[in-house]
Amino acid sequence: MSLQSTDQIADLITRIRNAIAVGKNEILVPTSKLKQGVVEVLAKNGYVSSFEVQAGEPRGLLRIIINEQGTNAKINEITKVSKPGRRVYSSAEDLPVIKSGRGMVIVSTSRGLMTGREAKKNRLGGEILVKVW
Repeated sequence: MSLQSTDQIADLITRIRNAIAVGKNEILVPTSKLKQGVVEVLAKNGYVSSFEVQAGEPRGLLRIIINEQGTNAKINEITKVSKPGRRVYSSAEDLPVIKSGRGMVIVSTSRGLMTGREAKKNRLGGEILVKVW
């Protein structure tokens, strides 16, 4: 398992997507504050069951339980919107609605990571990181 990645969020999303594709319900990824924030938003909105941070050297691990044993994953599709070569920013009024409101975007705002709905409610724009449904 590599500890260094150019795009941390893309690596996290790829690991989640691959785990769902092969039927795993739990993954371990090297932790960072940004990854922890993204997973926290996913857990709060019911897309992953739970997560915990495990201490370790040189960096801790983030244990993500995607779904409970014997149940299907709630994530149908998860993609990275803003990439290192092409950042995608949006104002509060122009934040996208995914699958007629059944999905969500995770936005990095001046007040931290939040869903597109929360950002619209707080009238905050920012960088669109992840699209999930």
